[in-house]
Amino acid sequence: MLFHGSKSGVEGPIDPFRSRANNDMGSGFYCGETLEQASMFVANYPDSSVYMIELDDRGLRCEAFGVDLNWMLTVALCRGRLKRYEHHKRLDELGELLACADVVIAPIADNRMYEIINDFCEGEITDVQCMHALSVTDLGMQYVMKTERATGALTVLEQCYLCEPEKVSCLEKSRELATVGLDKVKAARRKYRGQGRYVEEIFV
Repeated sequence: MLFHGSKSGVEGPIDPFRSRANNDMGSGFYCGETLEQASMFVANYPDSSVYMIELDDRGLRCEAFGVDLNWMLTVALCRGRLKRYEHHKRLDELGELLACADVVIAPIADNRMYEIINDFCEGEITDVQCMHALSVTDLGMQYVMKTERATGALTVLEQCYLCEPEKVSCLEKSRELATVGLDKVKAARRKYRGQGRYVEEIFV
């Protein structure tokens, strides 16, 4: 069971190629693991709704990431933050992995997490600092349907609308997580200062 938060609703067949290419894992149809998780991302939009969706992943090629260097590099690659290293073998391999996958399962990177990854890409923190800072801002996992084979394996079970009290609750929860996460990120960056490699040392 997966959940998809939509700002204005899903019309017609689910298309894996409609989303922006500079999302966390590139273009695809993004779903989360919980109703709360999906709701928090769309609670600020007046016409938003959340879909309950079933995925039958039999026969699909699924690639999974954890909070590790390959995940960080893949997010940075898809977000266009590693252009100066775009011909590096490691990035080519990650790009090929995404291109061959039907479904990508990876940690969610919200704007706070993207800022941390951006600091790593700019050479301000090391890979170890980045990984530990990201690991304390756990938002759960996302499932990204990258191909028509993957979206064809989805069954929409229900479309739910959030009432105003639910939207307010989701937004308060999101702000609370952001505040707690920021303090933990600062602590992680201090604790692991000087450990690991900077981005230019990885792409030698």
